[in-house]
Amino acid sequence: MNRVVTLTTDLGSSDAYVAAMKGVILTINAEASIIDITHSIEPQNILQGAFILNTAYRYFPKQTIHMAIVDPDVGSERQAIILKTSLALFVAPDNGILSYVINELSPTRNPSSQYNSNLEELNLKKGLEAVAITDPRFWRHPVSPTFHGRDIFAPVAAGLSLDISPYEFGEKITSLHVFPIPKPFSDPQGNLIGHILHVDHFGNLITDIKNSDLPSRREELIIEIAGYRIHGVSSYYAQEERLMALLGSSGCLEISLRNENASDFLDTRIGDEIRVISSPLKAM
Repeated sequence: MNRVVTLTTDLGSSDAYVAAMKGVILTINAEASIIDITHSIEPQNILQGAFILNTAYRYFPKQTIHMAIVDPDVGSERQAIILKTSLALFVAPDNGILSYVINELSPTRNPSSQYNSNLEELNLKKGLEAVAITDPRFWRHPVSPTFHGRDIFAPVAAGLSLDISPYEFGEKITSLHVFPIPKPFSDPQGNLIGHILHVDHFGNLITDIKNSDLPSRREELIIEIAGYRIHGVSSYYAQEERLMALLGSSGCLEISLRNENASDFLDTRIGDEIRVISSPLKAM
């Protein structure tokens, strides 16, 4: 059965870890199509893995199985889980790596205006179902306490690719752990305050401010970040020679510096604020 299985990990490409997981999947389902989203997540950077996974999974065929392994607590009591949505199946540790996926499909009533990395337990809403992976019949034995990706997650993903029901792998659960994803908010002056969510390979700063958050007259906007002001929103990366703001392929506002690294230039980090001023009078 030719089902698609994707892999998102922090395991890198210089060791045999990724190949071992692929070997386990193909041993169980030789017809599975295995696609690498990335194995270059920074070691133990769960939030980065969560962001990258969320930007990629929607472009795969419906009911693709996405295996996400950034698992610094491997071997501990953290749960291994399957998340079922209308679009896909996810196999991952319950450590926040599905935060963006869950938040987008089941947004909280009171979104956070601050960036933090404290896990919270979230009750799943209608349309999302989860299973704790507890049945050892489907695992590879013996199970290494340091490599659940190979011995638990890979065989479970392979089983799902054979159309085994998620509910065969364990008991249904009603909540998962997520990081509170910050949302843009308006300050007392009516300016839009957003946050840096991700720094991509080129050093572009991707924020949580979406296309729909911005007014139509974008040439009048002033964007403030790290003490710098950017006037207007550009259309493409080569449009300006200096620091610029533009809407990237993710539909979110980005800060970029042509042929240079904007993150290094601005000395910013994940969670830093960005301010969008819609009226020139407010910038005086």
